[in-house]
Amino acid sequence: MQQFQDRVAVITGAASGIVRGLARRCAKEGMQVVLADIEVAALAETEAELRALGAPVLAVVTDVAKAEDVEALARKTLETFGAVHLLCNNAGVGLVRSVWESSLTDWNWVLGVNLLGVIHGLRVFVPIMLEQEIEGHIVNIALSETLYHELAQRGAKVKVSVLLPAWVNTRIVDAERNRPLALRNAPGTVPVHPQDEAVIQATRQGIQQGISPDQVADIVLWAIRNEQLYVFTHPETKAWVRAHMEGMLAERNPPLAEP
Repeated sequence: MQQFQDRVAVITGAASGIVRGLARRCAKEGMQVVLADIEVAALAETEAELRALGAPVLAVVTDVAKAEDVEALARKTLETFGAVHLLCNNAGVGLVRSVWESSLTDWNWVLGVNLLGVIHGLRVFVPIMLEQEIEGHIVNIALSETLYHELAQRGAKVKVSVLLPAWVNTRIVDAERNRPLALRNAPGTVPVHPQDEAVIQATRQGIQQGISPDQVADIVLWAIRNEQLYVFTHPETKAWVRAHMEGMLAERNPPLAEP
């Protein structure tokens, strides 16, 4: 996808973090931007910021874990701008708890946003983008390799990238602020360990020292222009991936992660 001016970008999770930086960059590229997020006040702030840049903007309060919300997002996008050229399917949340001590409520929340949110976006928007028969692009953080091959096998003009971020200065550690009331744990039902706080603080420190969302946006736009599937925000992480894959092929157990 080479043309950005006047094209339509739909961006989920757009009110904060990496994706807000991407929304800014799309606005600066002259795109018409559709912002989707569950965080109402932050969404309004992002909308105002992009309007100040002169971009045509549509802000839609959206819970990507709900198929009906994503379907409504698509309808409003088409009613307002008539097309979709770029889908940034990147809303996400995180937990800092052990896998086994996370409650089913935790998992319903995380998988609803991080997995079903991506699935809903693909099911709703890919048919729209294919019917347009013009260049388009999808940026995911999951399910991308399968989508890449399926689109290529059909000779589609829609391409895909998978974003592989390392330390980026966002509020992902504070994702609890957006957890729906129905998916919150009852007090006292989830174990709390001293090492959990240590992990949270170490994660905060790494994030605070990370690159900015605007820098990530520059990297993503380059990847879209060059039809790059794998998008690393930090080149040094390629060494980690190489070591991990070589260990798998050698059937070695992975080294213990530091707390």
